[in-house]
Amino acid sequence: MNLPININDLLSARTVEWERLEFKAGWNPEKILRTMCAFANDFHNLGGGYIIIGVGEENGRPLLPPVGLPAEQLDSIQKEIVELGYRMVPYYHPIIAPCEINGKHLLILWATGGQTRPYKAPVSLSKGEREFAYYIRKGSITVRAKGGDETELFSLAATVPFDDRINQQARIEDLSRELMQEYLLQVGSDLAPQAATLSLLDLGRQMQVIGGALEMPFPLNIGLMMFNPKPHNFFPVMQIDVVWFPKEGPGGNKFSEKIFKGPLPRMVRDALDYIKRNFISETVIKHPDRAESTRVENFPYSATEEAVVNAVYHRAYDVREPVEIRIMHNELVVLSYPGPDRSLQLEQFRTGRVQSRRYRNRRIGEFLKELKFTEGRSTGIPKIFQAMETNGSPPPEFDFDEDHSYFMVRLPVHPAALEVDDSVTEQVTPQVTPQVTPQVKNLLESLSEEMTRAEITESMDLKDRMHFSREYLQPALEAGLIEMTIPNKPTSRNQKYRLTEKGRAVLDVLKKERCSK
Repeated sequence: MNLPININDLLSARTVEWERLEFKAGWNPEKILRTMCAFANDFHNLGGGYIIIGVGEENGRPLLPPVGLPAEQLDSIQKEIVELGYRMVPYYHPIIAPCEINGKHLLILWATGGQTRPYKAPVSLSKGEREFAYYIRKGSITVRAKGGDETELFSLAATVPFDDRINQQARIEDLSRELMQEYLLQVGSDLAPQAATLSLLDLGRQMQVIGGALEMPFPLNIGLMMFNPKPHNFFPVMQIDVVWFPKEGPGGNKFSEKIFKGPLPRMVRDALDYIKRNFISETVIKHPDRAESTRVENFPYSATEEAVVNAVYHRAYDVREPVEIRIMHNELVVLSYPGPDRSLQLEQFRTGRVQSRRYRNRRIGEFLKELKFTEGRSTGIPKIFQAMETNGSPPPEFDFDEDHSYFMVRLPVHPAALEVDDSVTEQVTPQVTPQVTPQVKNLLESLSEEMTRAEITESMDLKDRMHFSREYLQPALEAGLIEMTIPNKPTSRNQKYRLTEKGRAVLDVLKKERCSK
C-alpha cells in the first residue's frame, strides 16, 4: 500500500514537521506501539504522524542513508503491527507501506489521528502485563500522559476536528476521482501511478478521506472539501468573498463583489489569482540622491497570500460565515470566523510571537502543507510581518474580541501608493484592463469568432479540460475579456464564447506591443 505523500519528502521533513515523525533503525514493537498510540491520540490536532522503520535517528533527525530492514522480515513485521493494533484500547490500525530507498527496505506506518480517542496501550508487552497507559507526543518524543495532560486528553475525546469527521449525508460517489488523481500528481505521491487502477473506495481509504465501517463507508468532511466539485452543497458558505470598495470606502454607494467556491485548493488559488491580477499594483519610487529606483507593492502579495491561507486553514466550516476579503484604497482586510484558539492572546499576534500547537482543522493543514500553501509551524503571522517590513509597508494589524468570535488581519497600504493621483489609483479596479497571463493571451488570439469550448481547445491543441478551464477560460471570463453567447445557461451544449469590447481592446494593445518589438 502506498502513501499519499512523497517518501523523500518524509525523510527530509519538507512537508511534515519533525514532531510528526519517528525514526526507528530496527523493529522495536514496544516503543513503536507507544508511538502509534501517541499519534492516534493526536494531542495537538496535527493529524497524527509517521513511523519510519529502517532509518536511524540522532536528536530526532534521520541518519541517511538508511540502514534498512532484512527483506525476509518484512512480512512478519507487518503481521506483528496488525497484532499490535489489537493490543490498543480501543483497537487502532495504521496504514502500512513498504518501500525501498537506495536499495534498502523500509516500513512506513501512517498513523492518523483516531476517531475514537483517547487510546491507551500496554505499558509492557510482557506476558501477563495488565497495566495500560495513555501516550502523547511532546515535541519529537513519545511520553506517557500524566496529570493535566491526561485530563486534557480526555477532554478531547468528543472533539474530533470537524474536517476529520465522517459525513453521513454524503456518498462515496460524491468524491471526484479526477480531483484526487490531480492532487496526487501535484504532490508527487507514490500512490499517483496506481490511482487509476484502484476502486474509488480503495483510493479513498488509502488517502484517508473515507471512513466508517467496512460494510458502510462514508466520505470524511476533508474528502468532500478537497475532492468534490461543489463542496458548498455540503458546507454552506464554504466560500471566499472578495469585496472591492472604491475610494469612498464602505460608506459609499459603490462596491464590487466576487465570490469564489469549489474544492478548497482551487478556491484559494482562484481567489488569490483574482486579487493579484486586479488589486495588487506596483509603485516606483525615484530617489534624488541615486539612480536606482525602489519598487513597492500597495499590498505585498506574499503577506496577502499568508493572510488568506491562514483564514482558510483556521476558520470553522460548521459556521455559516465566509472568509471575507475587503479591499479599499488604504487597506486590505481578511476576516474569518471564529477567532483563534482561546489559549492565544491578542498581544501575541501584535508582537508576531504566536506559538499555537493545536489546530482547528488538522487534515486541512495536512493537505495545505503538501500543496506548499502553508508550513503549519506557526510561521504564518511572522511571515506577514516580514513581508510588510520588506516592502516598506506599515506593520500588519490583528484583532479579535474577548469571545474569540472572529479574527481580522489588516494590511495597511504602502504610503507611496496613497500618493499617486486618482488616474493611477484607478488602475487597481477590476473594470480596467487586467494583467494578461500568457494563457489568456493565447486564448484571446485564438478566439477569432464565436467558438465552442471544443473548437477552442482543438485550435489551441489542448487536451486537459480541467487545466483549460482553470488557466484559460475562467480568468478570461472573470476579467471580462470574453463572454458566453448563452449566459443564462452556462452548461448548454450550444454554448459558445466570443471576445467582448474590452477583450478586443486588449488584443489590439497586445498586437501593437508585438509589432513595436
